[in-house]
Amino acid sequence: MKIISVRSVRLDRLSGTPVVTLREDDLPRRQFEIFIGGPEAASIKSALDGETTPRPLTHDLYVHTIERLGMEIVRVVLTHVTDGTYFADIILRTIDGEVVISSRPSDALAIALRATCPIYASDDLLEMVGEVQEDEPVNNEAEIIDEFRDFIENISPEDFGE
Repeated sequence: MKIISVRSVRLDRLSGTPVVTLREDDLPRRQFEIFIGGPEAASIKSALDGETTPRPLTHDLYVHTIERLGMEIVRVVLTHVTDGTYFADIILRTIDGEVVISSRPSDALAIALRATCPIYASDDLLEMVGEVQEDEPVNNEAEIIDEFRDFIENISPEDFGE
């Protein structure tokens, strides 16, 4: 198993469907995407952005209930994919030991982000769907042009001295 992080939540350009991007934390930093539902995408995005609501939403309620019952959400594991459907487990620590709860990955991710527990992907899953992505350069062409434009627009004769 490898620790992974949620990199982003966005709408797929072609289908208009929400997609979550995940990447392993250590080298080779394989990355993969999972198409998810709208409510789960909104929940994951709000957790990533640190947003809070006056009343608990479904994933908040799940985490609070587990904690109030004296259990702990230990980790989430994305286990495998079958015919394009991804599977995940939520692992809880109880007084009797660890308990595994089967879950949709989108719900498991939303819960993990709220419980601040680690997210893992199985080695088999990463081998099957993970792809190494080239790191984006620090300054891409658009950023360089924007910086140059900002420089030109804000330069004054005084900047050159005598």
